[in-house]
Amino acid sequence: MRVALFGGTFDPPHRGHLSVARAAADAFRLDSILFAPAGRQPLKSNGTSTSFADRLAMTALACASVDDRSKGSIEDPRLQASALDAPRADGLPNYTVDTLAELRRTRPGDTLFNLVGADSFLDLPRWREPARLLELAEWIVAARPGFSLEDLSALRLTPHQRARVHLLASTDEDISATDLRRRLQTGDDCRGLVPAAVCDYIRRHGLYR
Repeated sequence: MRVALFGGTFDPPHRGHLSVARAAADAFRLDSILFAPAGRQPLKSNGTSTSFADRLAMTALACASVDDRSKGSIEDPRLQASALDAPRADGLPNYTVDTLAELRRTRPGDTLFNLVGADSFLDLPRWREPARLLELAEWIVAARPGFSLEDLSALRLTPHQRARVHLLASTDEDISATDLRRRLQTGDDCRGLVPAAVCDYIRRHGLYR
């Protein structure tokens, strides 16, 4: 199988996340994309606005939501919420290299990918064990407006490493989770940007207020 890890805070998960995932699944013939909310991201010292349990629940609702724009209002079974990056018992950050290593251990016969945004990928030198990360999985980099192949030159990848990096064109769903949280704090339910089931969960649990 062809499986992609899609990590992040998902605070909250929104239509931009779903759009990127579906585009990647279509472009790279992925059988499954694992949406894995991070228990504690090492490069984000501010933490998250909501608990891991809430973020995982919202992510599951988002993955089960229908796409009423391009898929004829059907659920996409390729999108799956995963607790693979749940908070560690020792309180340490969740490192992608450990998550991918665990996926490699449990799925030895699968082709693994890591799906990230271009901004995150350009920050790769700050990630733990970047060279090993590029060996554990192939990478799908979702481009942002204005992003080009030349931007990758700053990373000084070897030809072998560069061959394991694949670009995904912009999906025209440039949604900022930071902006969504600000709007949610003012009482805007962000319906249309956040799946309806996630909007309802946020309202019922009084999140972001």
